[in-house]
Amino acid sequence: MQFNHSLYDVIIIGAGPSGAAAAAMLAQAGQRVLVLERQHFPRFSIGESLLPQCMSYLAEAGLLAAVEREAEALSFQFKNGAAFYRDGDKTHFDFTKKSSPGPGTTYQIKREHFDNLLINEAAAYGAEVKHGIQVDAVDLDAPEGVALSCTVLEQQTTLRICGRFLLDGSGFGRVLPRLLELEYPSDFPVRQAAFCHVRSKLAHPAFDPNKILITVHPKQPELWFWLIPFADNTASFGVVGGTEYFDPAQTPAEALWQKVADEPFLVELLGDYDVIRPEQVLTGYSANVRQLYGKRFALLGNAGEFLDPVFSSGVTIALKSSVMAVPLVLRELEGEPVDWETEFSQPLRKGIDTFRTFVKGWYNCTFQDVIFYRQQQEQIKAMICSILAGYAWDTSNPFVKESERRLRVVSELCQTDTY
Repeated sequence: MQFNHSLYDVIIIGAGPSGAAAAAMLAQAGQRVLVLERQHFPRFSIGESLLPQCMSYLAEAGLLAAVEREAEALSFQFKNGAAFYRDGDKTHFDFTKKSSPGPGTTYQIKREHFDNLLINEAAAYGAEVKHGIQVDAVDLDAPEGVALSCTVLEQQTTLRICGRFLLDGSGFGRVLPRLLELEYPSDFPVRQAAFCHVRSKLAHPAFDPNKILITVHPKQPELWFWLIPFADNTASFGVVGGTEYFDPAQTPAEALWQKVADEPFLVELLGDYDVIRPEQVLTGYSANVRQLYGKRFALLGNAGEFLDPVFSSGVTIALKSSVMAVPLVLRELEGEPVDWETEFSQPLRKGIDTFRTFVKGWYNCTFQDVIFYRQQQEQIKAMICSILAGYAWDTSNPFVKESERRLRVVSELCQTDTY
């Protein structure tokens, strides 16, 4: 396998959204960038519903035009909000009515297509991308700066790759957290997702294909279903809940469809369907790390932390981390001092903590009470809509600035019917 350089300015582990965005920005800045990806693209990934805040980050990375071209070719499904259903109650949030400035619409996407598009755009900007390479070890004190010991999987040969700085966008692979022993258990309970892709007309008067649909289990409110429609009359469909709600002896198909049978609304909505991507199960996906940066490295997106799929925050956090990290990497490469704690870790975690508050509120049902409250004040709804649209770093929003207190107050008002 041939490489363009013996020493790279930046090596990026992972070619997903965070790695692609960082690679595109660094290449446009004239840096020698190498992206190492274990898998060959296109490849399947969950996390298929984007948030409007992503559009700003894609634009900043120079990737939005390519995404919009694909959308115009009808490859991506237009999305303008989120719909919720719970035991007969229906409500929705129109992202164009959020309180935060910025885009109010986005897309539902198949990640194999979307991720492949982004990394190809990064390569077009000049980033070097190599697939089928596994990173086995890292030396952050090498004479060259950073040295990676890697395996070329198809040939089962080893190689050493050197760079001046290292970014980890490996997502669920979490390469550096594992190699540097940065991981520690998430404070979230262990949850499981069972999911598949279906083909269905989804012809139901209560269903809006321009919105992701979140349905609460009628008897167990900690269980919920997602339905993400795509532009080709297929959809991503799954159920999420604590492992105590699933029988470990079940097949992935049983884990999903036995739960669906409990909700007549979903049965009616799906109608006649075909499973076109087999059922899978993912367990214990939430993760955390002790630090998001260190000597000559930083963690991007899910490599740093993954919360929960309920509000589709994964890609948004991934892209946000990239557009925050790249300017700091450029400064560090120029020999300028960078305070990664105050300029990267703390502000990035502020938004992640905002999402965390609402994820916790969803599972303890306090946020569900707010979402399904029938007499919502438009101003408060617009602020909450901003969170759901991904604007978790907009500190002008009281529900970002003081997320835990604000959510607690509003949920208490809903419970006493004084909101």
